[in-house]
Amino acid sequence: MVEMIADILLVAGALGAGMYCYVLARRLSRFNDLENGVGGAVAVLSAQVDDLTRTLQAAQKAAHGSSKSLEDLTDRAESVSRKLELLVASMHDIQDEDAQPEPPSRPEGTQAPVFARHPREERRA
Repeated sequence: MVEMIADILLVAGALGAGMYCYVLARRLSRFNDLENGVGGAVAVLSAQVDDLTRTLQAAQKAAHGSSKSLEDLTDRAESVSRKLELLVASMHDIQDEDAQPEPPSRPEGTQAPVFARHPREERRA
C-alpha cells in the first residue's frame, strides 16, 4: 500500500512536471515569436541598426567629400588673396595722370600772398 501511494505521488509529480514544461514551452514560443514577441522587437531593432550604420557611412563619405572640397576652395582663395595683395601693392606705384595735385592747405584766416610787379620808374633806391 505504501508503494502504491508512492507510485501515485510519483506519477502525479511527473504529470505536474510535464504540464509545467508544456506551459513553459508555449510561453517561450510566444516570447520568441518574430511578429509579436521580443524576437520581433529584436529583429526590428537589428534592421534599424543596419539602416543607421549604412546612413552613418554615407554621411561620413559626404562629409569627407565636403571637407576635401572646402579645403581645395580655401587653398584657391588664399592663392587669389596673395595675387590681389600684390596687385594692390603695385597700384600704389602708379600715379594717376588725370588727377590734378591739390594745392597745399592754408591755416584759417590767412590769405594767399599777392605778388605784383611794379614798373622800373616807380622803384626808388
